[in-house]
Amino acid sequence: MVVFENKAILKLLLVCLFVQFSVSAANFFQPFNVTYDHRALIIDGKRRMLISGGIHYPRATPQMWPDLIAKSKEGGADVIESYTFWNGHEPVRGQYNFEGRFDLVKFVKLVGDNGLYFLLRIGPYVCAEWNFGGFPVWLRDIPGIEFRTDNEPFKREMQRFVTKIVDLMREEKLFSWQGGPIILLQIENEYGNMEGSYGQKGKDYVRWAANMALALGAGVPWVMCKQTDAPGDIIDTCNNYYCDGYKPNSPNKPTIWTENWDGWYTSWGGRLPHRPVEDLAFAVARFFQRGGSLMNYYMYFGGTNFGRTSGGPFYITSYDYDAPIDEYGLRSEPKWGHLKDLHAAIKLCERALVAADSPQYMKLGPRQEVCARRGGDKVGWSDWSYFSLRQIQFGLFTSLTSLIGNNMQAHVYWENTQSTVLNTTLSESQSACSAFLANIDEHNTATVTFRGKSYSLPPWSVSILPDCSNVAFNTAKVGAQTSVKLVENALSPKISAPELVMTKNEVSSISESWMSVEEPIGIWSESNFTVQGLLEHLKVTKDESDYLWHMTRIYVSDDDVAFWEENKVSPTLVIDSMRDVLRIFINGELIGSVSGHWVKVLQPVQFQQGYSDLMLLSQTVGLQDATKAYFKSGVQIDVVVNLQLLIWVDDRFFQVLDAT
Repeated sequence: MVVFENKAILKLLLVCLFVQFSVSAANFFQPFNVTYDHRALIIDGKRRMLISGGIHYPRATPQMWPDLIAKSKEGGADVIESYTFWNGHEPVRGQYNFEGRFDLVKFVKLVGDNGLYFLLRIGPYVCAEWNFGGFPVWLRDIPGIEFRTDNEPFKREMQRFVTKIVDLMREEKLFSWQGGPIILLQIENEYGNMEGSYGQKGKDYVRWAANMALALGAGVPWVMCKQTDAPGDIIDTCNNYYCDGYKPNSPNKPTIWTENWDGWYTSWGGRLPHRPVEDLAFAVARFFQRGGSLMNYYMYFGGTNFGRTSGGPFYITSYDYDAPIDEYGLRSEPKWGHLKDLHAAIKLCERALVAADSPQYMKLGPRQEVCARRGGDKVGWSDWSYFSLRQIQFGLFTSLTSLIGNNMQAHVYWENTQSTVLNTTLSESQSACSAFLANIDEHNTATVTFRGKSYSLPPWSVSILPDCSNVAFNTAKVGAQTSVKLVENALSPKISAPELVMTKNEVSSISESWMSVEEPIGIWSESNFTVQGLLEHLKVTKDESDYLWHMTRIYVSDDDVAFWEENKVSPTLVIDSMRDVLRIFINGELIGSVSGHWVKVLQPVQFQQGYSDLMLLSQTVGLQDATKAYFKSGVQIDVVVNLQLLIWVDDRFFQVLDAT
């Protein structure tokens, strides 16, 4: 009887332990709150300096996600960032897709499984070089809609989607206060770039979007990027190549860098952008040196625009972005390794960085100047922006802003700032001290003295001293190895990238798995229909195809031909307005192509006597993502309008045929 009772008790204990384990396993962290002050995000009651890596979940396969997240963590990331993609999640109004590459819940849970936090940028406009900026094309068919302004039809649809995402995250217990990894949310995206074009309606829309987001009760802070007039409870953040001079619009908000552009996207026919890791590391070090608290790489992994998700016009399917992890999920060296070393050095400084409300600043070199600040004291020098010659060299900017003052600078963070003298030994009460020494001269190495020691600073570099004495890292000194990637092709099984560039005219790089298909010219699908006049591209295709054919049959009489020959003139096809790409065919033969942004077309044409088929092929080549006029209901996209055949005689056109 005793044995039976013991077994029963043991069984009960096992059941209790199983239940307890199941409950605990559902939480990635112990539930914690996220707030902020002027210095940083406060996570579970503690200020944090955070490194974030951008990974867009639909730009990788779910099979790649675990490895990408693990490589990000190994590289020093604390946070993973991603947009949501409305047109992927709701391709048809009211029909949602959260499967496969769009399984947002699975992706966020994988991030939590790795002990990393999550920054979810809902938007729902995302830009991101994604087709139509992430908006579903069916939005355009809603009567009276005008995107991203104080417009009731648009606000109604936007609120419905944002609410859907927030509710889904709450239901899956993915917010920090539920034991999940989400610590930060974003509403809208870079709206400050176009707010002014909407006037008062733009300002009203910003306030509405902020209030709508806060009313959802997500329980974590919200941000707006590139939004200097973000309302009081929304943190305005910086997107740029350099954000060390950025300050939010309130002294009560931390400095956050939501997009550090470590490369750039690529257009068809364009060169592959490259940002040197030395410059990227310099920008990151300067950001934390001058009071920054959270920095996100856009992108840490760029990935691939699968299917027809590329934005446009003319963005290629690769979204590699020159990121630390390349399109295929491989470390891109030395970028990944050098940044890993940088992150480790910054983490060594975190204790001092979070303890000090602000750094003490001094200029180094012949004209030394000391400026110290504690608490809320104003800094004794002007915030200023600067752009490097390196930016110009790799095509990021076209102008250079002059530097202000001496080129050597130091910022010192003390855990207890009791002494006002910088070039002395720390007092015993000061238990942590970290310093950043910067040389913002782009050409000359500088030797400086700091606290009695001599330091050599290469041009355009920052040295990080976690203990205010020993250099743990310099942004210009790369210790990581350079990777050489191999490309396989039919003629040479393995050839290095440099060799491939040199021999690209001799070596085929076409994969044997690719195949070509010749499609007939003209209208041949089962969805043909006849209409009087011409139709706007997206109204017909609903973005289910990049291509739309228009065809009309024209009869040319003997008299027409005689008139043209007698007057030595020929018909001209006139198209009032088109954008992206237009192909013109007569009787199956290509006679002209035009590409551009809202351009007029004048195309000479030659007809034989009798009937001829005039065919026009409009192509979208990725839907543009940011133009105000592009987002208005009924706007003409790739539209061919007022199609006429004209002849040029005595300096003027005469209409001879109407092909509409």
